[in-house]
Formats: sequence, structure tokens, C-alpha cells
Amino acid sequence: MPDYKAPMRDMRFLVDEVFDFHSSYAAQGATDATPDMVSAILEEGAKFCEQVLAPINRTGDEQECQFNSGVVTTPEGFKEAFALYVEGGWNGLAADPAYGGQGLPSSLGLMVSEMVGASNTSWGMYPGLTHGAMSAIHAHGSEEQKQTYLTKLTEGTWTGTMCLTEAHCGTDLGIIKTKAVPQADGSYAVTGSKIFISAGEHDMSENIVHLVLAKLPDAPAGTKGISLFIVPKFLPDSAGNAGERNGVSCGSIEHKMGIKASATCVINFDSARGYLIGELNKGLNCMFTMMNHARLGTGMQGLCLGEASFQGAIKYANDRLQMRSLTGPKAPDKAADPIIVHPDVRRMLLTMKAFNQGNRALAYFTAQLLDQAHHGVSDEAREEAENLLALLTPICKAFMTETGLEVTNTGMQVFGGHGYIREWGMEQLVRDCRISLIYEGTNGIQALDLLGRKVLGSQGKLLRGFTKIVHKFCEAQADNAEFKPYVAQLAGLNKQWGELTQQIGMAAMKNPDEVGAASVDYLMFSGYVIQAYLWLRMALVASEKLAAGTDDAEFYKAKLATCEFFFKRLLPRTTAHLAAAQAGSDCMMAMSAESLAL
Repeated sequence: MPDYKAPMRDMRFLVDEVFDFHSSYAAQGATDATPDMVSAILEEGAKFCEQVLAPINRTGDEQECQFNSGVVTTPEGFKEAFALYVEGGWNGLAADPAYGGQGLPSSLGLMVSEMVGASNTSWGMYPGLTHGAMSAIHAHGSEEQKQTYLTKLTEGTWTGTMCLTEAHCGTDLGIIKTKAVPQADGSYAVTGSKIFISAGEHDMSENIVHLVLAKLPDAPAGTKGISLFIVPKFLPDSAGNAGERNGVSCGSIEHKMGIKASATCVINFDSARGYLIGELNKGLNCMFTMMNHARLGTGMQGLCLGEASFQGAIKYANDRLQMRSLTGPKAPDKAADPIIVHPDVRRMLLTMKAFNQGNRALAYFTAQLLDQAHHGVSDEAREEAENLLALLTPICKAFMTETGLEVTNTGMQVFGGHGYIREWGMEQLVRDCRISLIYEGTNGIQALDLLGRKVLGSQGKLLRGFTKIVHKFCEAQADNAEFKPYVAQLAGLNKQWGELTQQIGMAAMKNPDEVGAASVDYLMFSGYVIQAYLWLRMALVASEKLAAGTDDAEFYKAKLATCEFFFKRLLPRTTAHLAAAQAGSDCMMAMSAESLAL
């Protein structure tokens, strides 16, 4: 298993130099988030992840979670690591101080989450789901519910889940069967079964708070009849502690390809007492608060596992001796040259590096918008941030996981046959990453959300909010001699983005299938354009630092070289995605279902 080291230099580059988080923190009134405080939190978070979480990553994969008559036991060291996490106050880092949190910016919490996920993705699922539950309760819960549940969730005494799907419906939540029957005391009797519930049962906390989608007996059909309920494993007693056992049980846990130390549960509700959160029949709106949080977190997993894979691959490529360089021996005193001298290995490593650093920039850019949406200095600023988040969330989830899987697969390839062997740890990263393309809405669903709901559904408003940013950036840099070809390339793609949207929109007016046929390629095209914009922003900073003189010249030179690789070797993929998105639906839908099987 590769030894994980938090990529602090690259993280600081984005925080301090590219996005200047410190100025935005000050403008938003986050006075506690001083540069020294941010630095200290990142340093201590790195130590926790490197020294506590990384060492139990492989053993967690090997031991897995164990299920015995409804009781789930996590692998060795997981419970103890969670206790240290809670003791260190990490669970409440970005939580509301009114309920015991530290009130630091959400973006800072996301940076810590990156290190957690990269060092031990399975373990990170437990606090990750809790943070999502906290965000939903904070946004939609009553004050009594916040006092009862948020205080315990923030301190880490209790953990949380999101219970959405059922065996028969997958993503189609409109046909869920879980029922909630009103009771005389104002509560609801919740009955049904939910599947694929991450962290649904475990031994790491005193109580588990389930957020459950269900329907009242007389609810409208489809998604308009869904309500959201808080259904704790143990009912709070008069003192607010875990009391009487509720009608909630774990029926089984899944035997999975990856993230084996994360308990993926079947959770059964048998007239369990639940409490309505938000308004009746508005449950999906409430749950989207949690789902959007989870989608960003899932997108981060592509970055996290990609980073871990790159760290293993770059070390191996420097150590592994095999063949001589095509241009002559580079290590004449050895039997062969290290494989890092070979162009194809460089291609693989640079692909990994470019996607990882581009995805980190995308994640941090989005995290800064999240701060602005919550604490922007004006209504206009908050609305602008919300609109950009709406556009970027499905892209973060899908593009970062698609490229994250490519990166982990490529990392395994760098190792050759050894990458396929369990002891090296590279194949675990591939297995752990694979689920990220599926859960929190498959990437196909994310693409439909982006193109159908966010872009076409807003008549292009959400897209124009971003393309305008890119357009202004390209205008400002049009005469920059160093980057002129790349700026022109980005400007052309930005224009094509709008034109492609219009083409699909016009075609969809005649045939709605055109949206579904184009959506995945449209999303991937969008992701590459966004990363091109972010890579140019990073390259501009690197160029300025080099021109001014710096003791860290090699870091900035590497940024410029990686930017060049991205524009020359990865960004051309947009041509294929554009052509595919324009190809229409006929080649997909003309064949009958019967013929498709032939």
C-alpha cells in the first residue's frame, strides 16, 4: 500500500496563491480562519490522516465489516480512529457554533475531507455521511430538532445517514414504497426497507440518525408525495441521550468490490418512530441539501484516490528498473534505467498529475463558491454563487470520478503486473474508486441533471453565468504572449460550449431523447473546458512567481509543464466529445430492444 503524504504544497498553492482564500474569509467575516489557523489545521489534519488513517486502510480492506445477527463490527482500528477524530474536534470543524461547532468555513472542512478520503476512503464514509445529515437538519429542521440532533452529530457522539433508495426503484425515488403513518403524538410510524445505506449500522458511535424518505398514505403520486423524516436508531431520552431502541434494524450488509470497510447496509424500518423534517411532500427538496453535499464529497473521492494512486506510481516509476532509455542509458551504473525515463510512463504519470491537480483546483474553486453562497457579502453575490454551484455540482461529481477512475487505473498500469497484485495496494484504489461513478446518482443521471435541468431548464442562464467568467478571462489575457495559443484554444471551446447547447436544445424540441443521447459527452466536454480555465489560472500564477523570483522555482516550472501537457494531450479529447454529443439519438434508439440483444 502506498504511503500517503498530504499534498500540502499544492493545497497551499491553491489556498494562498490561486484563489486567495484568506481574503475571501476576511470579507465573509470568518475572522477565526486566519492564515496561521488555516495552516495549523491543514498541518494537524495531515498528521492525523498520515499517522492514524492511512495505516489502517489496507487492513480495513482485508478484514472488511462483519455482520452478525443485525450487529455490524468495523475493522480493527476504525472505532479507535473515530474516537481520536471526535476528540480532536474534527467532526465539528465547519459546524454551527450554536450547536457545538467551530464555525470555520465549509471550504476548510472540505480540504480536511480530501486528506481523509485520500488516506482511507472507507473510514471517511462514516463522518462524511454525518456531515451530510447535519447540513440537511441545519437547513430544514426545527429549532427543537437542531438542539436534539445537531448537538450530538456535531460532537460525534451520534452519526448520520441518508436513506433514499429501495430495491425496486434505484434512482427513481418517485416509486418508493416506504410509508409514514401519522401518530396521535405528532410523530410518524415509518415502515419499509432501504438499501445501499452507507454507514447504516456500525460500532463507532452511540446512536445513528437516519434521514429517511417516505410517503404518507394519502400522498400525491411520484416525487411530489415524498416527505423526509428523522428516524434515530435509539430514541432520545428526556436528557437528550440515546434511550429506547427504535424499530430500526440492519437486515444485512453488502459484499462489495471496494470500500469494503464501509458498511453498506439494508436498513429495515418496522413502525419506527420518525419525525417530519421540513414540510410534508417536500422531502426531496430537503434531501437535495444532503444529496448536493454528498455529490461534492463523492466527486472528491475521484481526486482522493487519484492522489493516492499517483503517489504510489511516481515512487515506483523512480525505483523500478526496466529497459534502457530510447535516447541512451540514463543510469549506466545500473542494470537498466528507471521506468520514469520512458515516454509512455511519462504520459501516464503526467495524465495522473494533470487530472489530480486540475480536479483539486475544481474542488477548491467550488468550495469557495460554497462559502460565498452561505456568507457572501451581498444578496447578489450569494445568488451568483448558488447559480454557479448548481451548474458545477453535477460536473464535480461526474467528471472528477470519471477521471479519478482513469487515474487509478493508470496508476495500476504504471506498476505493470505488480499493480494487479494486492500487496502493492494499487488495485484497492481502483476498486475503491469504482463505486464513486455509481452512487449519489450515477454519472449518467448527473449528466441529465446538468444538461436537462440545470442548463436547458434555466434557458441557458446557469451556463452563461460560467461562460461569461471564462469569456472575460480570455479577453483579459488575449495579448499574453506566453499563453496566447492556450487562451485562444479556451476561448474557442467556450464559444463551442454555448453553440453545442443551442444545437442540443433545438434538437430536443423535436425529440426529447436528444438530451439523454448527448448528456454524458456534454458533461465531459464541460469538465475539460472548466479544467482548461483553471489550469490557465494556475499557470498565470506560476509564471508571475517565476518572473518575480522565487526559491521554489521547480514547483512553478512543474505547474507550467503540466499545464502544457493538459492543453496538448488531454484537452483535445473535447473534439471527440463534441462530435459524439452532436451525433444525435438515432444511432442509439433506432435499433429495437430485441435486435440489440443479437
